Amino acid sequence: MSQPSSSLWSPLRQTAFRGLWMCGGVFFVGNGMQTMAAAWLMVELTGSSFLAALVQTAVFMPMFLLALPAGVLADTTDRRRLIAGALLAQTGACALLALLTLGGWSGPASVLFLVFVCGCCTAMLTPAWNSSVIDPVPRDEWPQAITAVSIAYNAARAVGPTLAGLLFALLGAGWVFAVTVATTLVMWESIRRWPPKAHPPSKLPAERLWGGTLSGLRFAWHSRMILAQLVRVTAFGAAGSALWALLPVIAQRLGTGAQGFGLLMGCLGTGAVLVGLVLGRLRTRFGMEAIVGTGGGVFAAAMLAAALTQVAWFIYLWMLLAGAAWMSSMSTFNTATQASAPQWVRSRAVAMHMVAALGAFAMGSAFWGAASDLIGLTPTLCLAAALMVASLLLAKPMPLRMGALHEVTQATPWDELFIESEPLPEAGPVAVEVGYRIAPGTDAAFLDTISRMKAPRRRDGATFWRVYKDLGEPSRYVERFIVESWADYLHQRARATMADQALETEVRAFLAPGETARMSHYIAER
Repeated sequence: MSQPSSSLWSPLRQTAFRGLWMCGGVFFVGNGMQTMAAAWLMVELTGSSFLAALVQTAVFMPMFLLALPAGVLADTTDRRRLIAGALLAQTGACALLALLTLGGWSGPASVLFLVFVCGCCTAMLTPAWNSSVIDPVPRDEWPQAITAVSIAYNAARAVGPTLAGLLFALLGAGWVFAVTVATTLVMWESIRRWPPKAHPPSKLPAERLWGGTLSGLRFAWHSRMILAQLVRVTAFGAAGSALWALLPVIAQRLGTGAQGFGLLMGCLGTGAVLVGLVLGRLRTRFGMEAIVGTGGGVFAAAMLAAALTQVAWFIYLWMLLAGAAWMSSMSTFNTATQASAPQWVRSRAVAMHMVAALGAFAMGSAFWGAASDLIGLTPTLCLAAALMVASLLLAKPMPLRMGALHEVTQATPWDELFIESEPLPEAGPVAVEVGYRIAPGTDAAFLDTISRMKAPRRRDGATFWRVYKDLGEPSRYVERFIVESWADYLHQRARATMADQALETEVRAFLAPGETARMSHYIAER
């Protein structure tokens, strides 16, 4: 059997992916230009480190607030309409920001507000776009496809701020914002031309927004793989946000102006692009933990370099290394998350990754900006570097790994629903009991095995789970779990994976000869 290619170019052979990737890169360039111009405009308008850092918060806080509901919508509604609607709204906000700035009517409040509105639009479309852009690519090439998207994003961090710095110096912030209108429309055209695949048809009742949100959170809490990745990326993003948020202050201390600030961000993006070209081979050779550990150490060293020196060329060099470290680590987290989630919750997994990474980034940016105003730039960056190194200690209790195919492939339920009449979808709560009469002398091993059922039952929808022993018949045990409604129970049955089914096979191997597991369903009446 041939090994999947680790070449970055493999997914780019797919026409749809290549088109979405290129147009997405243009969109990312526009976003990078807008962020740089808004941050430097804030420095010119106010001279405040806190308000300049708050631009990053305005860009990324919407991810924290809206990404998970957006992920639910992406998993349960038409992704094409969701993405296109958000892009058109963002076009309007970008156009208004450009007009206000060109007319000389923009102030700190209007800039932050409109940047926040654009961030809300980006938050609404990103889970749907991230989960659909890799649809044309075979699953074994997803890591390369995700790396390619990360390269486009980080190339935009290099190109966008650099172009914005030049355009800002020549024509001012207003024309930078005007360019973002065109880049947003390019993204809209790509979605019109290569729309996301429709969700597979289902006879199950559609999940509602609140219920779908709870389902996503429940899945993350009871999936050890996803939870580990979310905790790790939160810690990494919170510590690393200091460097990104304080780049305007670093540039101001170096005396390099808007062009120097753009060059600093350009170095970060360039480093990310360069390492992306070889990241697939590095990840295959050294593994995920080595990539993240090295990335964290290098990024911490870059923050110390920016804190302790004022030699421009030396800091630019460290920004290249920091960009490579950031890209390597964040792409690894993202790949692990997407590859560890089944199809029914993949957009929500992407959204929770965004909430963890960018929510920490947004709140961290505000914190580090305030800290810089209070205690100074150098102590703040040194503290952030120390926290980055400390975050690497999470590798032992929360290791990273990618889900295997059988862990994310949904299986067909093997137990029929022998019920006289099916309840209404909203009826509930529903109690489910599965009775097992096991072979004598296997109690301890049976209990150890069936205890592993708790996580998948709770992960897929159960609010309660427990195993009981029949006092009148010691060889009989009952597994009992509760879900909120009949619709939730039907969804839970459909979400079981092949790995879950293999575990159920292990449990049923303890049954006494000639016995079968007996399932009963109960609906709450009072």
